[in-house]
Amino acid sequence: MNDIGPLVFVVDDDPAVLKGLARVLRSARLEVVTFSSPHEFLEQHDPHAPGCLVLDVSMPGLNGLELQEALKVKGSAIPIIFLTGHGDIPMSVRAMKSGALDFLTKPVHDEDLLQAVEAALEKNRIERRSRAELDDIRERLATLTPREREVLTHVVSGQLNKQIANDLGTVEKTIKVHRARVMEKMKVNSVAELVRLTERFGTNRMIE
Repeated sequence: MNDIGPLVFVVDDDPAVLKGLARVLRSARLEVVTFSSPHEFLEQHDPHAPGCLVLDVSMPGLNGLELQEALKVKGSAIPIIFLTGHGDIPMSVRAMKSGALDFLTKPVHDEDLLQAVEAALEKNRIERRSRAELDDIRERLATLTPREREVLTHVVSGQLNKQIANDLGTVEKTIKVHRARVMEKMKVNSVAELVRLTERFGTNRMIE
């Protein structure tokens, strides 16, 4: 999965539109996968696949907005660009409130489509990198013992070893040992780095 480049998924029930969109996207050297129905896409979509989705709003059966909700349930955070020939304001507001990245009216200009897709792919790249960083921090935290995690929370709050020992009812020498193990397991060389990591992960999640 990690070796797969970003894909532009296109879902539209009109074969001519599907072909035209794919041609424009491929002309920009983008990898495109097309689907003629939301059901077909939903059945085959990997929530972890990198890329974005260009999605028609009005389709028989499952429409674009319903597919958007179904993807959320499936755990997919893929950026969505909606296309519509009947774009009314309530529909676009609902789509954007539900997390759509853009809402373009057919017939869409090639340049507008390509700009929207590039922005969506960049958003997906940033989000995937962020999730990978958080997963890495989570894995490091998982190696800590309950006592080491306690020491970690005290260290990042700015307490000295003596203060931590007093709070935890132990001796300073023991805290020094725990602190060294925390630094090693978290793969940091300074308290400042440790603080940055925990702030990046979120203090509330860190102590769960």
